[in-house]
Amino acid sequence: MNRIFKIIIILSVILSAGPAFALTEKPAVPKSQVEDAIHLQLEEDAMKNPVQHDEEEEKNSEDVDLEGVEDELPENNAELLKPVKKPRLGIPSEVEDNIEAEFSLFDNFNLDEIFDKNHDNVIDEDTLMGRLYHRKITRTDVPTYLLREELTFRPKKGPVSKMQFYGAYQGSLASGWQGSDYDFNYETGFFQIGALGKFRHTNNDFKILLNPRPRDGLNYMQNFVADAYIINSSIPHHKIVVGYSRNQVGKEGGSSSYILPFVARSQIARTFGNTRALGVRLIGNYSLIDYNFALNSSDRFFRDWFPGTEFTGWVDFKPLGKTDGRYGKLIIGGGLNAGHNKTDYAVGSFYVGYKYKKLWTNMEYAIADGYNGFNISSDKAQGFNYTIGYKIVPQLQLIARYDYFDPNRDIADNNRREYTAGINYFIKGQAVRLIMNYVYCQNDAAPDSHRVIFATQLLL
Repeated sequence: MNRIFKIIIILSVILSAGPAFALTEKPAVPKSQVEDAIHLQLEEDAMKNPVQHDEEEEKNSEDVDLEGVEDELPENNAELLKPVKKPRLGIPSEVEDNIEAEFSLFDNFNLDEIFDKNHDNVIDEDTLMGRLYHRKITRTDVPTYLLREELTFRPKKGPVSKMQFYGAYQGSLASGWQGSDYDFNYETGFFQIGALGKFRHTNNDFKILLNPRPRDGLNYMQNFVADAYIINSSIPHHKIVVGYSRNQVGKEGGSSSYILPFVARSQIARTFGNTRALGVRLIGNYSLIDYNFALNSSDRFFRDWFPGTEFTGWVDFKPLGKTDGRYGKLIIGGGLNAGHNKTDYAVGSFYVGYKYKKLWTNMEYAIADGYNGFNISSDKAQGFNYTIGYKIVPQLQLIARYDYFDPNRDIADNNRREYTAGINYFIKGQAVRLIMNYVYCQNDAAPDSHRVIFATQLLL
């Protein structure tokens, strides 16, 4: 009996020791998991200690500039990491009731990682909110993205060496009245998501910009793609753009929506310009002159495949380009957009802009014998606008604009004049911006109207 009892004790010790020994052994890990862990560690280390590049890579590692991509096109950019796959928020596989299922989402949601790791009621600089709060963004002449560092990745392999994702939103509360009619609503200026990138070991960059929000007058897919093009920078001082990109019809009509001083574009810009076209562009940039020439399909918003051909050209002269800004910045430019889309059209534009320290001002005139904007028209229209702005402090800007438009020169007493005054408050450059506009519209063919707009802009 004692022998049997000793055997039972020995077996129980052996069986209980098995798991303990197993815990001290290194578990076998599949090779794919090891490689994933290595990649994740490399990515984490790279974000803390950027990898060293040679001289050429250092030159190409400058931040991607969206305004440059959209208008002047970006500088060459170098490598980035691919994004870490974040684990899904913990939701139990089995729940007792609907309330548990709904609120279990917050079980693993740690606000301390976002705001305050030390629990000292102070936003820590190494948290996400701390990095955003302390991030210095002062320039307002170019779009800068609040999450640029967090949304920029450098894949180790593949055709793309660097990619920056971004999002943009502008929404406004607008109150308007015309005679006894009054309205109050919320309007979305733009809601876009996109990516900028550089192909590995080449002088080629690319841009993709999407509009998830539908637009009146277009089906969903016609408005879905805003930009889709490739840029080649092999020729010094030049860039070649191939694809679907912004069309330089007028100065303001060819500018990014993210840097406009007002919520709404001027009447000539929103009537003749603010369009994209599929084709090829040649862009040159020198100290005393810039130019932009394009040969495109005259189609707009993918309504027709190839209704005709159009030419778009723009030239800017910079008389003070070699003075290092001592006397300010002066631009004198002009351009032509001409082609055929159901009707022949031609739009000519002239622009003068000057900036000196805190003061900037510009004027633009355009005349059309038919035009191909959002709407196609054979009307002979023309318009003029003058804008002035002054920065009281780096974050606060006062702006005003006079805007005249004649929708048809063959018809009398149909002119429209808009007087706009506004304030821009740049919390984080163009990335976080508050806007207030007041617009008084005189219309020869309709009662005068007023509009007050409060808008918010976010570039992430």
